[in-house]
This record gives sequence, structure tokens and C-alpha cells, in this order.
Amino acid sequence: MSTRAEAKRVAVISSDGNLNTAHAQASRKGFCSVRHGLAVIVHLCNFSVNSQKMSLSIAMPAMVTGTARPGLLNATAGRPSTDSQDGWNETLQQLEAVAPMYDWSPEIQGIILSSINYGSFLAPIPTGYIAGIFGAKYLVGVSLLLSSILALLVPLAADAGAVSLIVLRIVQGIAQVMVLTSEYLIWVKWAPPLEKSQLINTALSGELTGSFITLLIGGFLCETEGWPSVFYIFGGIGCACSFLWFPLVYDDPTNHPFISTGEKDYIVCSLAQQDSSPGWSLPIKAMMKSLPLWGILVFYFTEFWIISILMAYTPIYINSVLHVNLRDSGILSSLLLAVAFISSILGGLLADFLHSRKIFRLVTIRKLSTAIGENGEAVATLTAPLGTGGDSQPYLCRGRQQSHGAGLKDP
Repeated sequence: MSTRAEAKRVAVISSDGNLNTAHAQASRKGFCSVRHGLAVIVHLCNFSVNSQKMSLSIAMPAMVTGTARPGLLNATAGRPSTDSQDGWNETLQQLEAVAPMYDWSPEIQGIILSSINYGSFLAPIPTGYIAGIFGAKYLVGVSLLLSSILALLVPLAADAGAVSLIVLRIVQGIAQVMVLTSEYLIWVKWAPPLEKSQLINTALSGELTGSFITLLIGGFLCETEGWPSVFYIFGGIGCACSFLWFPLVYDDPTNHPFISTGEKDYIVCSLAQQDSSPGWSLPIKAMMKSLPLWGILVFYFTEFWIISILMAYTPIYINSVLHVNLRDSGILSSLLLAVAFISSILGGLLADFLHSRKIFRLVTIRKLSTAIGENGEAVATLTAPLGTGGDSQPYLCRGRQQSHGAGLKDP
């Protein structure tokens, strides 16, 4: 039965007053419903994607010689003590014993860390159309599997040289963007309007969880098992999630074999009451003249900028500038994401509550959430250097004095 025919059928049910019954049946299941189970599965996929993305940030200090040496302390801190230098030399010998290390300059490190974002500018545009043709189920599953396999190949690419690693990270970044972009199409047919914020935030919180777990245990893994173990573990988790994705996820609730009739009727009927989609036409001229669209673009640019800088360089900054070992730097970096994860879940519940009780209009809720989140993040980022006394130089500027002249090839 097609989705349109199903929508017409449940619309008749709604006119008879049975929508409330379907709503009650679906609500009684609460978080045990199929739609919430789907949110958990998407959560795991986002967990895998972001854990693979963050793996290199926590592993980079262990991969590169000279990244976290005591000589990179603040100029006012003076020369490191002999005990500190001896402790660092011992740590360096331990790292070299469990995994290879490379002589990459800070500039090359920056290119490697940022290369995963190179495809994020253009990849979302064709991804949306491809997902609309083939469905989000297969596109997300295949892209997640590809990203996970590439994560397993990171140690081999690093041995082959920085250029090979950069190329691999670019392809992996495109695959990850395809996952994160096409998964939104699932909620078009699965998320009732009053539960959309809750379901989407539950799914998206997997990005925070993935980064949090990676930072929390990544430094410990680098010190004990060697930095390649980080990529093997999270790449393997991604492969397992992709194998679970295909049999458990369906693009449409009407085709799901395990969903109850009450929940299916509730989802389809709730979505049928919304305004119908205008189709696949793309009003490019109107989009170029739309001030709200430009406002959203500016917001996402600034948000992505801050998040990318924090996620890529916070572990390295804590390790090199504050002179904290890999394990503790990962734990300190993960505290930020722990708070963000809790705020994401509570924010989704609060948005649904304000919308269902009609306390604010939906557009007002979105504007308030955006303003509070963006401004709070900006203030925190601007005041972060004050924690080091305001005398710390950027990591790349410091490292340039230590590693000037290093090239793309490994020794």
C-alpha cells in the first residue's frame, strides 16, 4: 500500500475521532515504540561517525614527535624541570614502543585534521537528491560502512605518508557527510510533528556521545595499546552498526514489519495533517533573495567553525600548551561534550513541551534556541584563553618554531 493511500485511509479514521485512540495507543508505548527505537539506531550511527572523526584529534599528539614536548609551555612558565623532562622522555619512549611516530610539521597536522571537512561544502547538495531517489536507508548504510572501513585503514595510510592520509580523510569525510545529510530524510515519514524535536535531538545526540567517548578513552588507548587501536576499535564499531542498520531500518513506517497498527496509524495520520510538500522544484532565485535562508547559512557557518576548531584542537591544546598527558587531556576535553549531550536531550524535550503547550510559537522556539546556543558558545570560546592567563600562543604558532621546514614526506 502506498504512503499516499495510507494517509488517506488514516485521514478518514481521524474524521471519525479515532486519531486520539491511535495517539493513546502509540503514547502508551513511550520510549519502547518503534520510532524511538529508530532514533536510538540513528543515534548509534551518529556515534560511529563522530567517533571516527574525532579519533585523529586525540591520536595526533601520540602520532607526531615533538607535539607535546615540555618546551612548548608558556614563555612565562620558564624552562621545564629535569624531572619533567625525564618524565616526558620516558613517555615518548613508551609511545614509540607501541606505535610508529611521524615527523609532521604543525602545518601538515592542520591540513590532515581539517581534510575530513573538505568535502562537506559540496557533498550535501547531491546527497539530498540521491537520498530522495534511492532512499535514506541504503545511502546511510553504505556510507557508514565505507567510512568505517576507511577508519580501519588510517594506520596503513599514515605509514604510506601524509598525502595518502589526507586523501583517505577527504573520502571518509564525504562518506560521513552523506550519512549526516541523508538521515534527515528518515524523519520526514517517521517523526510526528509534536515529537520531531525529541526524536531528532535523540538521534543527533549520538554525535556528542561519539566525540565524548572517543576523547574519554582515546588518550588511555593511545598510551596503553598504541594510537592505531583507536581507529581499529571505532572503525569496528561502525562496521557493526552498519550491519545492524540494513535489517532494522525502513524508510517508511507503512513498510516496517514489526510496527504496531496503532503506532503506524498515529504516525501517518499526524503527518497527513501537515501541509503537503510542494514537490522537487528548487526555487533557486527565491532562495538567493531569502534573508532567513542567508541568516541560517551564516549561523551554520559560525557554528561549524567553532565546533570544528574545538573538536580538532582542544585535545592538542591541552596536551601541548597546558602540558597535560594524553589520558588526562582526553578526559578534560570530554567534559565539554558531556554537558553538550545532556543539554541536547533536555533542549529537545523542552522544545516539544513549549510547542505542545502552545507557550511559544514554533518559530519563536527555534529563534530562542539558536540565539542562546550560539551566543553562549561564542562567549565561552572568547573567554577560554583567559584560563591560561592570557599569555598562551596558538598551538600552530608555537609548533612552527619547533618544526619549521618539515615536509609532506615521512622520514
